[in-house]
Formats: sequence, structure tokens, C-alpha cells
Amino acid sequence: MQRLAGKVAIVTGGANGMGEATVRLFVEHGAKVVIGDIAEDAGQALANELGEVAVFCRMDVTSEADWDKAVAAAQALGPLNVLVNNAGMVHMASILDTSPQDFMRVVEVNQLSTFLGVRAVIEPMKAAGCGSIINVSSIDGLHSCAGLGAYSASKWAVRGFTKAAAIELGQYGIRVNSVHPGGIFTEMGGKGVISEDDLNKSIYKDFPIPRTGQPEEVAYVTLFLATDEASYSTGSEFVADGGWFAGMRRPGMPCS
Repeated sequence: MQRLAGKVAIVTGGANGMGEATVRLFVEHGAKVVIGDIAEDAGQALANELGEVAVFCRMDVTSEADWDKAVAAAQALGPLNVLVNNAGMVHMASILDTSPQDFMRVVEVNQLSTFLGVRAVIEPMKAAGCGSIINVSSIDGLHSCAGLGAYSASKWAVRGFTKAAAIELGQYGIRVNSVHPGGIFTEMGGKGVISEDDLNKSIYKDFPIPRTGQPEEVAYVTLFLATDEASYSTGSEFVADGGWFAGMRRPGMPCS
């Protein structure tokens, strides 16, 4: 069953990682997709592979002009129904080692881009009669850890903005939800730096699901929110973190 038949989506950060997995899953389920990314070679290659149902748009998510281009590309495919604000970056450093410029760059890419994206699609989605906006936050938008001050602050902001947007836009049939991935094995999650097996034996060994997550496991959550199956869900957090936020097993304790 094609769960997104007839829908048109923009997926930012769509050339790699969770974004690529989302693009592929959306196309598999009948959507036409604009792949927004600054990674031109990877984005165009993915669009070429997927054929006429996918279009690559070179896109800096902090640029209003680039958002206008992405929306125009989507509307050329049909009424715009879905936005996945997936593009993001991480800066790992102590607070003392984070410059104001470092902090603001993370805010711009993770937080400002989400605002710009939502703002850019409101009128097209109102014209379409409905829409679903999925803002990719993080498990660090629900809790945090040392060394991720800028990243966590930006992802908490995405979570809060999602709720405000959901309240404001519900009257137009536009739903807005946030997705909170945990340790997903992508370039941002350590791929290319450490093996998945080493991660599973160290960081994730005491999680309720003791392994890293795969991009496709987040993409399926996003797929659900993009479909009409999620028609009564808005302003909510959807977590895909292997139970990280729930807590960890403690070796030596009963039932561990």
C-alpha cells in the first residue's frame, strides 16, 4: 500500500543519513519529493536514481531565498503537503570552548532553519487544504549531556517551536510534530569514526534496546506522521531512541 500516494514533500538534509532514508521511504510509498541539501553530488545522484518522482534542490536551510526555491520546486510537482525539517549539525565542545560564533551557527542551522521552513510552507499548505510538518529535534531536545550545550539548546528550541506552530496552524488543517532520534548510526552519529560494533559494546550496551539505531527506523516514524494515519496527532513528540530517554539497565541490579 502506498501510504503517501498523491502527496508532495520537501525533505531537508535529504542527500544522506536519516534524510536520505526518509526520501527513499517517501518515494516507495508514492510521494514526490524535493531533496533539499548543500551536498550537491550526493543529492543529485539520489534524485537521478529515483527518477522523475524526485528533484534535487541545492539548498542552504538558513537562506530564505533557498527556501523559496525549494517551495517552488515542490509546487511544480503538485500541491505541497509535507515538510520534513531534517537538516542539522552538531558542535561538540565545552561551554568555555564554544565561541559565540560557534553557538550561533548551530542555532542558525538547527533552529532558525526550522522557523524559516515552517514559515515558507504555510501559504502553500493552506492552499492545499492540509499539511504535515515534521521537525526533527533530538533526544537531546528532551534531556542533554555535557559538551552539547549549543546543540541541545537548539533542539529544545525546535521542540518548543513545534508546539507553538501546532497551536497556531491547526486551524488550517496543518499538523506539526517533532521527532526525537537517539543514537542513530549516521555520519553525525559517529559513522566513519567508530564502528557500529564498538558503539554497541560501549555507549549503547546498557540501553533497553542495546544497539545503535538505523536511519530507516527514524524514517518510518516520519512516514507515519506524514500520512493521514496521523490525522489526530499534532504538537507532540515522537521518540525513536532505543529507550535511551526511559533509562538504562544497571549491571548487577535485579532484572538487569
